[in-house]
Amino acid sequence: MLSFFRKRRRGRVLGPGARSRIASILARDLALWRTLSATERDRLCDLALVLIAEKRWEGCAGLTLTEEMRALIAAQAALLLMGFDLDPLTSPVYPNVRDVLVYPSGYFATTRRRDAMGVVHEGSPNLGEAWYGGPVIVSWEHAAHGARDGSDGRNLVLHEFAHKLDMLDGVVDGTPPLAGAAAYSTWRQVMNDAFARLRSARPGASVLVLDRYGATSPAEFFAVATEAFFERPREMREREPALYDTLAMYYRQDPAARGP
Repeated sequence: MLSFFRKRRRGRVLGPGARSRIASILARDLALWRTLSATERDRLCDLALVLIAEKRWEGCAGLTLTEEMRALIAAQAALLLMGFDLDPLTSPVYPNVRDVLVYPSGYFATTRRRDAMGVVHEGSPNLGEAWYGGPVIVSWEHAAHGARDGSDGRNLVLHEFAHKLDMLDGVVDGTPPLAGAAAYSTWRQVMNDAFARLRSARPGASVLVLDRYGATSPAEFFAVATEAFFERPREMREREPALYDTLAMYYRQDPAARGP
């Protein structure tokens, strides 16, 4: 019964007019749009429209959210889901996300944070957060930059929504729900090895494809690796082939094979 009402409601959300409007926004402002096939673009639009319609969006610190802001943030979040077996008409989409809070730029977070050197900070400036059982919070300034620069390996929205995928099994440990014991075994071995290499790398090492913030914890490593997988896929495939293949298995996408 729930699926019936969801399908009817989403049928109205996914009308041709809405799809055309969001496609025009993404074609203009989402750098990764030009790498996608026509089929992938349609799927990205549908998933983004569902996110816009079914999540509660709130501008914070005086920010007034526009259609363009919602579209760009939702599309980046939807990029992670394109390969999953989700029906845009009936499937839950980020079921552990109810609210998306958007600040104009950075904000001051009061929660404790441990940095890459292991130092605990009692509150600090922040660009985004993904709360277990709570909202996703992002800076619009940095979400917009992530949309418009699709090759620097840093993307705030991908990072925070990767955390939400990690949280789907109830544990924030850098391992999202996987299919079967073999997948978990491969995941742990590849991720642990790559995490150890990042932690032991010299600061500023030119060979790194991952941001050093990924050395903070396994959870942050998965989120940082996700950023690089979508934004620097060819470099990751060359420098960290096992990591690339493992993420390609999970996301069911091969961004290194897409267009420039």
